Amino acid sequence: MARTLSTRLPRASWAPEYRLIMTEGPFELVTAADADSPLLFVCDHASSALPPAYGTLGLAPELFATHIASDIGAAEVTRTLAAAFGSGAVLARWSRLLIDLNRGRDDPTLVMKLSDGSLIPGNSRIDDAEIQDRIESFHAPYHAAIDAAIAGMRATGKVPVIVSLHSFTPVWKTFRRPWEIGILWDRDGRLARPLIGEFAKAGFAVGDNEPYSGELENDCLYRHGTMLGLPHVLIEMRQDLIGDDVAARAFAARIKPVIERGLAAMGEPGLKFTRPLANGTSMDERTREQLEAAAFRRLVAHLRERTDVQNIDLMNLAGFCRNCLGDWYREAAAEKGIVFEKDQAREIVYGMPPAEWKRRYQKEATPEQQAAFAKASSSAAIGHQQDQKTHK
Repeated sequence: MARTLSTRLPRASWAPEYRLIMTEGPFELVTAADADSPLLFVCDHASSALPPAYGTLGLAPELFATHIASDIGAAEVTRTLAAAFGSGAVLARWSRLLIDLNRGRDDPTLVMKLSDGSLIPGNSRIDDAEIQDRIESFHAPYHAAIDAAIAGMRATGKVPVIVSLHSFTPVWKTFRRPWEIGILWDRDGRLARPLIGEFAKAGFAVGDNEPYSGELENDCLYRHGTMLGLPHVLIEMRQDLIGDDVAARAFAARIKPVIERGLAAMGEPGLKFTRPLANGTSMDERTREQLEAAAFRRLVAHLRERTDVQNIDLMNLAGFCRNCLGDWYREAAAEKGIVFEKDQAREIVYGMPPAEWKRRYQKEATPEQQAAFAKASSSAAIGHQQDQKTHK
């Protein structure tokens, strides 16, 4: 379905005001060919393309062949490795010049106005509303696709191992970078440390958190790896080694056995939480589970007390409702081999049979509520449209 996205770019000779009709998503999805593969590859800077209505953002066309527009070679390496491992992958469809998918929403470099000395006219005067449009249209769907891929793997009982692929220039300013491969990581070294060793054994000039640091809060791996406790690593590749598709495929073939040995050295993937609690105490898995369980119980108690809050309001404002919580509880139980009927699981949230709650507290939805529900764009709302009466 085509999606209409409003934009608020200032008028300029190269970029009139417009409404953009998008007919393809902001990510490329590679489906895993091997259901047993634990790997999920991501490539945040895969493409130098822009949606047609953005033109060139006022840049000279030749700049789109340089590193400011994409991580040269990274996309082809990602696709080749995903095929070789039979793994899934999520790749960016549009250039980092539009929005940087490897930055948090509040990062000041999320939309760059200047990159490596090149002013980006299409970004230089955008306002907060346009940035928010780009987040909702391009950034959020990309990360939702990664979330969905992880959830799909977790539903089969696997702990995903996330490998992010990037590339770097051979020279920065006047400094010639000596590394062929860089292994970037934050606090979870389960895969990073073995990979550093294996790449060195294989004869690569390898950097440990070089040429960049892996400690970037709210970047892609922080969000999908660190905060979920999943094994993860970012592999940086020097661009002169993967400068065209033939070279990129050959390079992927060289590093595949190294990645395999690193995975074997890491051992069975599991959950590990490495970020501290607010008071500085390490958050082990058991502690995190207890905190999450306590938060869930408090949320359920709050919803039981606030019977005036209707399910349709929750759906319209947050994309979930009491039914969703019950269904998520049921799915989590199923992963442990515990079977609940749908209404049994939902009763845990409602505090009574759902039909009884509906009889006592559910109100007829107003035309305004119904209209808002019909326009809801979240996947949760769309998935519940067939059950709309229960959400009133």
